[in-house]
Amino acid sequence: MDTLLLEIGAEEIPAGYIQPALDAMADNLLKQLDNAYIRHGKHHTCGTPRRLTVTVEQVAPKQETVTEQLLGPPEKIAFDDAGKPTVPAVKFAEKAGVAVNRLKVVETDKGRYLSARKTNRGKATSSLLKTILPDVILSTPFPKSMRWADFSIQYARPIQSIVALYGEKVVPFTLGGRIKSSRQALGHMFMNPGKIAISSPDLYEETMDSVNVIVDIGKRRNKTAEEVAQAAASIGGKVLPDQELLDIVTNLVETPIATAGRFDDIFLEVPKEILITAMREHQKYFAVIDTAGNLMPGFVAVNNTRTRDMDLVATGHERVLRARLSDARYFYSADIKVPLEDWVKKLKGVLFQAKLGSMHEKVMRVENLAGWLADKVNPDRKEKVIRASHLCKTDLVSQVVGEFAKLQGIMGRIYAQVAGEEPDVATAIEEHYRPTRSGGKLPETETGALLSIADKIDSICGCFSVGLIPTGTADPYALRRQGIGILQIVRSRNINVPITELVEKGISLFAEKSSKDPEETAAAVSTFLKNRLSRLLADDGISKDVVAAVISASADRIPDVERRAKALEKLKVKSDFDPLAATFKRVENILKKSTEQDEQSINPSLFEHPSENALFEAGKTVKTKVKELIADGDLDSALGTIATLRTPVDAFFDDVMVMAENDNIRRNRLALLAFISAIFGQIADYSQIST
Repeated sequence: MDTLLLEIGAEEIPAGYIQPALDAMADNLLKQLDNAYIRHGKHHTCGTPRRLTVTVEQVAPKQETVTEQLLGPPEKIAFDDAGKPTVPAVKFAEKAGVAVNRLKVVETDKGRYLSARKTNRGKATSSLLKTILPDVILSTPFPKSMRWADFSIQYARPIQSIVALYGEKVVPFTLGGRIKSSRQALGHMFMNPGKIAISSPDLYEETMDSVNVIVDIGKRRNKTAEEVAQAAASIGGKVLPDQELLDIVTNLVETPIATAGRFDDIFLEVPKEILITAMREHQKYFAVIDTAGNLMPGFVAVNNTRTRDMDLVATGHERVLRARLSDARYFYSADIKVPLEDWVKKLKGVLFQAKLGSMHEKVMRVENLAGWLADKVNPDRKEKVIRASHLCKTDLVSQVVGEFAKLQGIMGRIYAQVAGEEPDVATAIEEHYRPTRSGGKLPETETGALLSIADKIDSICGCFSVGLIPTGTADPYALRRQGIGILQIVRSRNINVPITELVEKGISLFAEKSSKDPEETAAAVSTFLKNRLSRLLADDGISKDVVAAVISASADRIPDVERRAKALEKLKVKSDFDPLAATFKRVENILKKSTEQDEQSINPSLFEHPSENALFEAGKTVKTKVKELIADGDLDSALGTIATLRTPVDAFFDDVMVMAENDNIRRNRLALLAFISAIFGQIADYSQIST
C-alpha cells in the first residue's frame, strides 16, 4: 500500500480560506475513496498561502471486490406459462451480467422476485485516481472563487501547479485543458522561486523544508510563535497573547521571520484598545507589553522572507504604522470633544434597517424594553439600565469606530468613561454586544445583561414583524446567534421573566411598522426561541426526547426548563421510569381519542369503584405536595412524588372502563384522567419520551 499526495499550488490564497478548504478537500477525498471501495489509512493536511495539500496513507492498490445482491422483476412477470424467461427476466440478467439460468427467486416483503449476485472485480486505484483527484480539486468550496485567463475552471486563486503522486508515480490528469499534474512543486516565492521535484509523498515535507517552505501548519504556527516571542524580547517586552492573530499570520507566510519595531511614546496617550486594533487589523502586527502587562511603544511584524538588512525592514514597518497611529490619534482627539447627546441625535441619520427605521428609533425601543425588563428583574437597576440604553449606540457615529469597526462597544465604554458616566453604565455599553460569537463571553454585570437582552430581542422581534425571518442557512441579521445569546444570558443569571411576556413587549413596539398579526408574530418568535433552547439543552448533553418533553410542557421560564430537563434526565435512567412513562402515555392516548373530554369539576358521587376514589385522593395529595416541592426548587423530589401516581393509575385502568356507556360516568372518568394528566404535565410531556 502506498501514500497518496495531492498538492494544489496557487497564487496567494487568503488566510481565512486555507483551513476550511483543507478540511473540505480531505473530507471529499476520503469520501470518494470510500465510495470507490478503496481502503486507506489516516490522512494529513498541510497548507500555506501558495498551496493546499492532502496526504492519505496506506491507500490500497485496487478496489475491493464487492458482491451485491440485485433484485429484479416479480416472478409472475419473469416467466411465461411454460416456465420460460420473459423479456424482463432476460434484460435483468444482462444488467446483472449473469446467465438467465443463474437467476434465483427470493422471498421479499413484497412477494417473490428474481435475484442475482453480481461481483464487481476491483479496478486499479491509479486508474480511478485520474477521475477522483480532479473532482476533489474543482469541488473545493471557497467563500469566493475566480476565473482567470481563458480557463473555464474556477478556484480561490489561479492554479499554478498540481502535484499528484501515488507512491512514487505521478497520477496523470489535466485541469482546464492545460494544467497538468506532475511531481513539480513550487518553492518559496522569494528565497527559492523555482520548482522542485517531489520524489515520493513520504519525502514531501522534508523536500519543501529544503526550499524554505514549512508546509505543516502546526509546525509553522509554533515557529511563528517562537520568532515573535524572540523579536518582542529583543526590545525588552513580551507579546500580548492573541491566538487568533497568530493563526492568521501563520497562514500569511511560508517561512516566518519576525522583526520588532517601535513607535513614538506620544501615541500611548491614545487608549490601548485603539493602538492594538490599529496594529492588529490593518497591519497584522503583534502588540508588545511589559512585565506588568502595560502596552509598550513597540510591535512585532512577521515577514515572509529574510533580507540582508532586517533593520531596514523594521524601519519600513515603523513608517507605515506611524501613519496609521497618527490617524487614530487624530480621530480619538476629535471624538472626545463631541458631547454624547450630540451623537445620540446623529443616530437619526443612521439606518438600522430599511423597514425598521433609524438607529435612533432602535435606541428608543431598547430604552423602553430595558426599562420594562429592569422593573421585572431589579427595579433598583432601572435608572442605570435606561441610561446605558440611551448611550449604547453612540460610538457608531464616532470617527474611531468609522475607521475600526471592531471597536464598537469598546469605544462606547471609553467615551462614556471620558464623559464622566457611571462605571456600571460605561461597562454595560461595551457588554451589550455580548456574546459576539458562539461560546463568546457573556455580560458580566447585571446592567449589561439586561441591556444585551433588550437589544437582541428588539432586533429579533423587529425582523420577524416585517418578515425578515431566517430561512435555511440564510440569516443575514444573525438572529439565531442573538436568540442563543438571550437564552445564554437568561440561564447564566437565572432571570425568571416569562419569555412570552418579553416577546409580546418587544412585538408591541413595532405596531406602526408591521401589518402582521402581533399574536402570530409573537408565536413565531417564541417558537424560534424554543428551537434555540432545544439546541442549547442538547449541547449540554440532555437527550433529545427529554428536551422535547420539558419544552412541550412549558418553555416560558428558561431557568425552570433547564432544571426540569436535568431532573427528568436523572429519573429517566432509573429502572421504574419506563413503566411510569408508559402509564402517562396511556392516560394521554385516551384523552386524545376522546371527543367528550371535560376538564371541569370531578364528581366523586359518580365513582363506581374504589380505585376511582383512590386515584382522586392520591391525585389531590400529590398535586399539593408537588406544588410545594416545585416552589422550593426540588424538582427531583417533585418527579419522585409524581411517580407514586403510577400504582393508583394502573389500578384504575385495571378496574374500570373509562369509556363507559353512561355519559355522566364517562365524562367524570375523563375529567379525572385530565386532572391526573395535568399533574404529570407540570414537569414534562411524558408522551415525548422514548421508552
